[in-house]
Amino acid sequence: MKVIVDLCVVPMGVGVSVSKYVAECQKVLQDAGLEHQLHAYGTNIEGDWDDVFAAIKHCHQRVHAMGAPRITTSIKVGTRTDRDQTMQDKIDSVTNGNL
Repeated sequence: MKVIVDLCVVPMGVGVSVSKYVAECQKVLQDAGLEHQLHAYGTNIEGDWDDVFAAIKHCHQRVHAMGAPRITTSIKVGTRTDRDQTMQDKIDSVTNGNL
């Protein structure tokens, strides 16, 4: 099943700046071959359900390995069965006035 996920991984106990942890998660997503787009408060990801959630697990493992003792993660998940839809399709629908 294809899924579009909005992911926000927040390492705790590592200080104020978390950019190096976010960058590491971006590497995980890139290495997994998943389409993804970083935004100001998270990352949008699209792909097969199992691949996306395996990558999210791998993000947690990597961030813990970097020394974060605790992580809080917010995930929004969307699936469709009526048609294929990409992240770009959703953006184009709004920006092109196809409301």
